[in-house]
Amino acid sequence: MIRVLIVEDVALVRDSFKLLVDSSAECTAVGEAGTGIEAVRLAGELRPDVVLMDVRMPELDGIEATRLICRNPELADVRVLILTTFDHDEYVYGALRAGASGFLLKDSPAAELLNAIRVVAAGDSLLSPKVTRKLVSEFTRQPKPQNPIPGSLDSVTEREREVLRLVGLGMSNIEIADHLALSLATVKTHIGRILAKLPARDRAQLVIVAYETGLVSVNS
Repeated sequence: MIRVLIVEDVALVRDSFKLLVDSSAECTAVGEAGTGIEAVRLAGELRPDVVLMDVRMPELDGIEATRLICRNPELADVRVLILTTFDHDEYVYGALRAGASGFLLKDSPAAELLNAIRVVAAGDSLLSPKVTRKLVSEFTRQPKPQNPIPGSLDSVTEREREVLRLVGLGMSNIEIADHLALSLATVKTHIGRILAKLPARDRAQLVIVAYETGLVSVNS
């Protein structure tokens, strides 16, 4: 059973998400929060598998709440799925940098939301190549941040850098395997090693790292 914490400041919307989550045989809502501060507290107390995180909230916004959850070593297994009202939300890039595993529109079909929860709970990131390219084009035009995602490329091999560059371009594992004439298993192994070396939580952060380290440029 996937344990879900629902974070949304509008009670009616929060209740609808709870009903949807509890309607699934695979998921259960273990808690609800209306503010970022409550989200951080409940994440620590309940240790959910997935946090459905709204962005705009009182007291503490979803980005900072995500950062506090994802940087807590005791919550390393907790995954954050950002819920946003539109796909050009200027906060999404910051949320991914903070450690979110992906994002989903609030008006997505019920089946899509439940699938997103399953994907994120399994440790994967919810960033399709199409979504990755859109995010990159929209949010990497800003100046490089003063606090880049921790990790150095010094220990990353040339082949791993090439794989990382292709991840940054929004390629799927299958596309990377075809491009580099590698097996799919080899690509997955490379990505696993890159995640361990940087370190990064998931593929979403690898996309950010690829841009912030200059492996990929906005015009690539």
